[in-house]
Parts: sequence; structure tokens; C-alpha cells
Amino acid sequence: MKAVQFDAFGDADVLGVAEVPAPHAGPGQVRIAVKAASVNPIDWKVRRGYMEQVYPTPLPAVIGSDAAGVVDEVGEGVEGFAVGDEVFGAGSAATAEFAVLDHFAVKPAGLPFAEAAGYPGVTETVVRVFRLLDVKDGQTIVVNGAAGGVGAAAVQFAVARGATVIGTASEGNHEYLRSLGAVPTTYGAGLVDRVRALAPQGVDVALDTAGQGAVADLIELTGVPANVVSIADFAAPKLGARVTTGADERGFESLGQAAALFEDGRFTLPVARTFTFDQAAEAHRESEAGHVRGKLVILNG
Repeated sequence: MKAVQFDAFGDADVLGVAEVPAPHAGPGQVRIAVKAASVNPIDWKVRRGYMEQVYPTPLPAVIGSDAAGVVDEVGEGVEGFAVGDEVFGAGSAATAEFAVLDHFAVKPAGLPFAEAAGYPGVTETVVRVFRLLDVKDGQTIVVNGAAGGVGAAAVQFAVARGATVIGTASEGNHEYLRSLGAVPTTYGAGLVDRVRALAPQGVDVALDTAGQGAVADLIELTGVPANVVSIADFAAPKLGARVTTGADERGFESLGQAAALFEDGRFTLPVARTFTFDQAAEAHRESEAGHVRGKLVILNG
């Protein structure tokens, strides 16, 4: 089968399309004929070799973890799924004609494959962070970097829990944040004063998705370092805040939650741009550049 693979760590140019053996579903897994696979920041960090201490990657390696497609093999012990089901989920080596998923959910009929492929990683991250922060009804949460994939998912999941959300983004993304249910403001110098003007009742918890030095301000806003979690600023623990990675307890119950919210009209993640397998390097370069609203998705076929 065809897959997007890299033989050495490096910049996006190490990616290429190769013929590789097709995987098969093991116990608790399904194999899908991939329709779409999303690009997450973790993908290019793995490709560059930045994650070797956390996720050792034998080379050559097929890139990607999140995909949507049609089940064509069901592993031992899997119940409630059958060949022909349309699903989305997370696994490994996902940017390929066939991929094995470890965590998966039925794709709602009205949800396009390209959009569904963008759900797993970002929603799992949000559920994991919200578990750490105990986000609940009546709270006020600040999401720093709210227009990206994780940020936009966090806004919508928080609103669904009954929280008030203040989201930071560039001014060009403020109307987008309003459409998701957040109160927008800009990031950078003066953040504490701007947020306090918007939330005179105070801020309970905060999520940093941007990693651009906002953690100290978020701690000042929440008053307690433990009420701030970052997924991008690995210096945050020096200030007493927490960092969460995929090495922590995962939150893949997010898949069913995202599907249900989508069906209720309360969750969506825009597809910023789609690519072919041959354009995978371009997709990675765009992801590394940042400032993407929504998800970058690689289509099979």
C-alpha cells in the first residue's frame, strides 16, 4: 500500500510516498481504508526527532496518528463495529491507504471524513486537560491560543459544560471565536488587564495552547499555579503550572463526546486546507509555521 513515510529525522523534505506492507487489526483494534488523515503538531515534532525521549520512533516510519475512514478489518474482542462502518479515531501510521486504529468511534453520517479526521488528537487533549483542571458548569476559563485546533475544541467543550470562555487570538480570528461561544481578546502584553476587564468575577482555570510566554499571566489571573495547564510551554512547571503530554492518562472518551456534540450542532472544527499524499511535506511546513485556523488534512485519493 502507499503511505507517507520518512527514513531520517529532519525537515519536511524527508517525507515521501512509499510502498509499505499493509497493517492488520490486532485485538481491540480496527483497520480502516483511510479517507483522510489529519496533521497535528506532534507529527512534525516526531518527524524532526524532538520526541525521541517520549515516543521512540524506529525508522523508516509512516507519519500520522489521526484518521477517518471505512472499517475493513475488525480485531478480536471488538464489539459493536463491523466491516463497512464509517469511523474516526487514533492509532499509528495513519497517513496511508490503510491504518489501524486503537481508539475509535462511529462517524456521524453528516460529518465529512476530512473534518472527522481532525477530531481525535485535539479533542483527546482537551478532555485530558479538562480532567486535570476539573472544568465545570459556572466556571470561567481562559484559553490562550483559542483559534487553533486544540483551542477551538477547548472553547466548544467548555461551553458545552456550561463554562464561560475567554479566548485569546489575533483580531482577525475574533469573530470566529465569537461564533464558537467565546469572548475574544488579543494575546501579548496587557493580557491580565484585558481579561480582568472582561471577567470582573475572576478566572477559575486556564489552558495555554500557544507556548508563547503567557503562563505567568495565566497564573496571575487564576491566582493558583495548579489552575493552569499548558500543552506547549515546557518551562511552565518552573512557575508551578502543569504541562500535559500524551504520556499522561489519555482522554479518548472525547471521540464519542465530539460525535454527540456534532450531532447536536454544538461542535465543529473547520478544515483549513486539504492536501494529497504527494503534498504531505507542504502540509507539514504549514503546520510548523503555525497560525492555522482549524485543521490541515491529507486526503487519500
